[in-house]
Amino acid sequence: MLSEKEMLERELEKLIEARDSFLAYLDTHIPKDTKGLNFDFSTQPTIDALSVYEHFYKLDYQARKIRGFLVGKFGLKA
Repeated sequence: MLSEKEMLERELEKLIEARDSFLAYLDTHIPKDTKGLNFDFSTQPTIDALSVYEHFYKLDYQARKIRGFLVGKFGLKA
């Protein structure tokens, strides 16, 4: 059985993976500005809304899961 620390570390890894996947999707479908740092929406790129939602949902799910753990563990109000 995993300790609370190990469980939280595992969930944080999943959160980082979901974030990386979401950003990789955006990198693939939205051009960057001339400096290559920011997304360039000036050309109004079209991307699949369902795919964006699926990536965001995974990221949001992990964040909410970790939030629930932290609220319960530390008695935080959220």
